[in-house]
Amino acid sequence: MGTREEIIWYCLKFPDAFEDYPFHDDNWTCMRIRGNKKIFACIFERQGHLWINIKCDPAWRDFWRNAYEAVVPAYHMNKEHWNSIIVNGTVPEKDIKRMIAESYDLCSPRENERKRQEK
Repeated sequence: MGTREEIIWYCLKFPDAFEDYPFHDDNWTCMRIRGNKKIFACIFERQGHLWINIKCDPAWRDFWRNAYEAVVPAYHMNKEHWNSIIVNGTVPEKDIKRMIAESYDLCSPRENERKRQEK
């Protein structure tokens, strides 16, 4: 998972996920959830690498930051709830996928939200 296309393709596997470019800047791809329009991943190039901003539970935030030098406080996001993954080959693909999946779960509509949206 080293290209923007591979990351987008993986994110699109999640139910109701879609690709968006809300900043009118092709460098920023946002992956959103249809039900609530929340962003669960931002993909962009910075300093010669792809970066992925993902939401994370604060209980896991520091675990990931301590496990990998390429996981840092999120660029342009709330540092308490978001991490950036620098895609430079040092974070195993399985862990990148896990962090994206956890972000998707944190951003997914809760049961009560789903019921309101269905009405």
